[in-house]
Amino acid sequence: MTQLHFNEAVYQCEPGESVLDALTRQGVSIPSSCRNGVCQTCMMQSADANVPSAAQNGLKSTLQAQNYFLACVCRPTTDMDISLPDSSDRLLPATVTALRQLNDEVVCVGLDCPSLPDYRAGQFINVYRDTGFSRSYSLASVPSDPYLRLHVRRLPAGRMSNWVHDELKIGDSLHISAPVGACFYLPGAAQQPLLLIGTGSGLAPLMGILRDALNQQHAGAIHLYHGSRDAAGLYLVDELREMAAQHPHFHYTPCVSGGSASSIHQPGRAVDVALAAHPDLTGWRVYLCGNPDMVKSARKKAYLAKAAMNDIHADAFVRVAAANQ
Repeated sequence: MTQLHFNEAVYQCEPGESVLDALTRQGVSIPSSCRNGVCQTCMMQSADANVPSAAQNGLKSTLQAQNYFLACVCRPTTDMDISLPDSSDRLLPATVTALRQLNDEVVCVGLDCPSLPDYRAGQFINVYRDTGFSRSYSLASVPSDPYLRLHVRRLPAGRMSNWVHDELKIGDSLHISAPVGACFYLPGAAQQPLLLIGTGSGLAPLMGILRDALNQQHAGAIHLYHGSRDAAGLYLVDELREMAAQHPHFHYTPCVSGGSASSIHQPGRAVDVALAAHPDLTGWRVYLCGNPDMVKSARKKAYLAKAAMNDIHADAFVRVAAANQ
């Protein structure tokens, strides 16, 4: 067992336990979101150069040199003297410029952030309700848009999502992180067919990726499959059909997995419908977004359908416990 020295107190860390889990188990609130070493919300700093290398994967070399690490994937083997970094130089002020209800569960939030650095469509940001509480949301916008677009789905007992749906107003101010993530469109293979599979609000990054690919004159076939348990869970249906009508190489298929599908929806789960239509993904680029279990299953199925691992893109997020949502 190792010890964590934090805020003038000592906390026990069990063998194999992450710093984040050890602290939260003992009642310490640490900003976190994905819990997979992706979003960097839980970044902390060690006073000594004793940080496990795996806890620094994805961090800039300048941060690594200062002993910053990701608490959710840091499993210490020695005692650590740790602290939270000063967030004032990492958070960007933003203003709510638009709110649009996309369906009963999902609202599109527009954010203006003048100090936002360059980003790629499909990346995600961390939205801060206050400096100690944040959640990650993918970008449905493209860099040429006048403001950022997020699709926020209401979750049962979700502290952040219910706040966004019930209390957030146009003109409100909040803070966000710089965009991060590796699930985005890259030019350079304009003829490569693209397969986009998403469920629920996982449509958000796929919308960004799709629009970015079209803006950059991607010439290969683009197939988007968006799934929901019922038709009410789908959204942006008319916009996507209009895009498909304007771009003959883009094909949109809404899928309904529960109940009865109508003539305008494909029955079945999005990943199953997609792979039934495209059983051989040799040479394809695949983007997967949505429910973590779906993403995990779809990644395996896409690989078995002969998609190269380097051509399968997804940023995995794990839903936190209801009390912390």
